[in-house]
Amino acid sequence: MNAHVPSQKLHDCRDAFAATLERLAAEDETIVVVCNDSVGSSKLGGFKAKFPERLINVGIAEQNMIGVAAGLANGGRIPYVCAAAPFLTGRALEQIKADIAYSNANVKLVGISSGMAYGDLGPTHHSIEDFAWTRVLPNLPVIAPCDHIETAAAVEWAAQYQGPCFLRLSRVGVPDLLPEDHIFEVGKANLLREGSDVTLIANGTLTHRMVKAAEILAARGISARVLNVATVRPMDEDAIVSAARETGAIVTAEEHSTFGGLGSAVAEVVVDLAPVPMKRLGVPGIFAPTGSAEFLLNEFGMAPEAIADAAEAVIKRK
Repeated sequence: MNAHVPSQKLHDCRDAFAATLERLAAEDETIVVVCNDSVGSSKLGGFKAKFPERLINVGIAEQNMIGVAAGLANGGRIPYVCAAAPFLTGRALEQIKADIAYSNANVKLVGISSGMAYGDLGPTHHSIEDFAWTRVLPNLPVIAPCDHIETAAAVEWAAQYQGPCFLRLSRVGVPDLLPEDHIFEVGKANLLREGSDVTLIANGTLTHRMVKAAEILAARGISARVLNVATVRPMDEDAIVSAARETGAIVTAEEHSTFGGLGSAVAEVVVDLAPVPMKRLGVPGIFAPTGSAEFLLNEFGMAPEAIADAAEAVIKRK
């Protein structure tokens, strides 16, 4: 049975991020924003209009941006650092490691337009390595909300959390999957659908595709559990181990390389604690070509029908 009936209306998670951030900033004057010429793409126009003195635009200087944010955190501010995900994580990784994670600075990193959302701009703008780069760093929770409700809840959680974190947000519209009163818990997976034959695990833009795949499997007489694992680090090991032991097979899907991302994180738990057949769907260790996110996800075998086929194949390996 479904834990929640998803909405069919599509929402841009950046809208939920911006609205929640503006509300939190009105309540807490220590909240500030640091960005890299991304006021528009990060939906920060409203924040800039309401709190112009609390938005620092450093220009296209992502490494400096991290240093500025770390300094603000040391001065008692709560900086939200907003930039396109490939440039925030790739260009400034050394500064994130030393100034944010190692220093345990109270900085909230927000990677905008993650995955292949910038599709037509090509491989330089695809952010399909950011899970691997960030989840290896100590002290840094890595979070990819599945809908606008979880996005708002995660932004609110981040403001209260004393330490750094990385929020991975797409610009691709997704339906709501969680109830309006959802409260985000770091390291806690959400059960979206019960199932006994296989478990489908995703986060971010792939989660609603997993729900659709489960519906296709149900029509084929296969019972699929669906888990939304928004937190890539720390992982909800209990939920994954229970899924492995109770369903005996797992399929993961992600808008990321199959190297080092969600599928790898799940596999690490499974191989250590509850070995079962697995299939990891994602970008297969190549530079994804130019094309829309929809086209690329389908091309890499992550259309709901293809996910269902992958689930059937892994069930046969049980």
